Amino acid sequence: MSAANILAATLPALQPEDAGARLLLFGVRQMGTNGIHDASVAHAFVTAFGLTFQRPLVLLRALMAEISAAASGPIQIAPWCCPRMTGSEAVLLDILGRVRHNPQGAHTLLADLLGTRDAYGVLSTAHALSEAFADMALPL
Repeated sequence: MSAANILAATLPALQPEDAGARLLLFGVRQMGTNGIHDASVAHAFVTAFGLTFQRPLVLLRALMAEISAAASGPIQIAPWCCPRMTGSEAVLLDILGRVRHNPQGAHTLLADLLGTRDAYGVLSTAHALSEAFADMALPL
């Protein structure tokens, strides 16, 4: 298998162009690597949201903790600097993008990502996070 084929299989999607999705992806990657209290994520959220940064930051921390507890196996994430996304990252962004308008479809994707049948608890946090980004003018 060539290097290009390995790259395409491991990192099948490009990072989104949308600023909100890129910020969220950065947060997921940093928290997934360094823990939910990573200072660089807090700094990025302060820079993006100003004084109202706490709501989306706390909700992202809660989502990451819930995903970690509910997942039946590891969820692959790429390093923060990688211009491509893993399949899991792309699905997570898709879930957060559709949860406000299609919660049942988002639940199906989330349950598949986590490897469980019931992901409604995690879905409620994902919905709150998506609403927080939308309220801050960075809809996912």
